[in-house]
Amino acid sequence: MSAVTARIAIFGLVAAAASGAHAQSPVVVELFTSEGCSSCPPADQLLSRLDSPRYVPPGSNIAGRAKQAISLPPGVEVIALGEHVDYWDELGWKDRFSSPLFSARQQDYGKAFHLESVYTPQIVVNGQKEVLGSESRAVQDAITKAAKDPHAQVTLSMTSVQTFSYSVSKLPPGSHEADILLGVAEGRLVTPVYGGENNGRQLVHAAVVRSLTSLGRLDPKRPGEYSGVAQLNLRQDWVRANLKLVLFVQDRTTRRILGAASVRP
Repeated sequence: MSAVTARIAIFGLVAAAASGAHAQSPVVVELFTSEGCSSCPPADQLLSRLDSPRYVPPGSNIAGRAKQAISLPPGVEVIALGEHVDYWDELGWKDRFSSPLFSARQQDYGKAFHLESVYTPQIVVNGQKEVLGSESRAVQDAITKAAKDPHAQVTLSMTSVQTFSYSVSKLPPGSHEADILLGVAEGRLVTPVYGGENNGRQLVHAAVVRSLTSLGRLDPKRPGEYSGVAQLNLRQDWVRANLKLVLFVQDRTTRRILGAASVRP
């Protein structure tokens, strides 16, 4: 899978006066996972509950766990992203969603967190806190804390079937140069596994990141609102009804996610 699978064409990125407000407190939750990892399914289930708590996949044998409550403060918007790494692919089962892009992204986090090595399942909350992906309480605590941090105002909306608009303003104090990233995530994906540690299992995934693309870079020394309009061409094998677009701004120095928004295409 390529980082440019969605083929984003940028029509403009301009600075203007900041305006508008965002009532929610968005928190990006990234799960680094693999279909070849036997300890990953519980983390995949947790991500599913964070992404769509009321959805239980047809025929799933995890209905009881999927209905477990996720307790978060009012106004917190969790934006879940499942990023499948590729370093498990040579160990008996090749994950069809895996990409070296996500392995490299996880390595970047490993350096930022001064970890001796990366692992699966690993959850990173807003680029600032890493926890074991199956530890529900630790994940919820990290989300609650992250929601209290100052965040940029980010908007994202579809302007037509093939185009969307976005804006970023009011970066938090102390922000460094930042990337504007667009992720395309697909949910309700099911894989029967015929090899590796999960041999014989049927795995259900939520918010699988199909592509992750850079739309531009922000300079915090330039005040105002950064806005743009872009064209989106989705692959035919992605089910549009199960897709979401996620736009987030990430500090290049600290790896902190400064703000985010999502929309259904």
